[in-house]
Amino acid sequence: MKPPKTMQLMYKGRDSWDRPVYECDGILYVDTDPRSGYAPNICTKSGNEFDGEPDCPISRDVEVVFVPSRDVW
Repeated sequence: MKPPKTMQLMYKGRDSWDRPVYECDGILYVDTDPRSGYAPNICTKSGNEFDGEPDCPISRDVEVVFVPSRDVW
């Protein structure tokens, strides 16, 4: 069995919908359900724009590491 890929998401701030935005390798991601106590739901940002809509979800087998930490509501 292939080990899961690890993705380091660097915190960049909150978008116009108050959702936390992260960056990894020049690609922007958003946590669409940043509630404390819930699993993160990470998607790319449409057009790779900071205020873009959530686009494609990342694969469930990717391990996410938040740097410095996950921003939650």
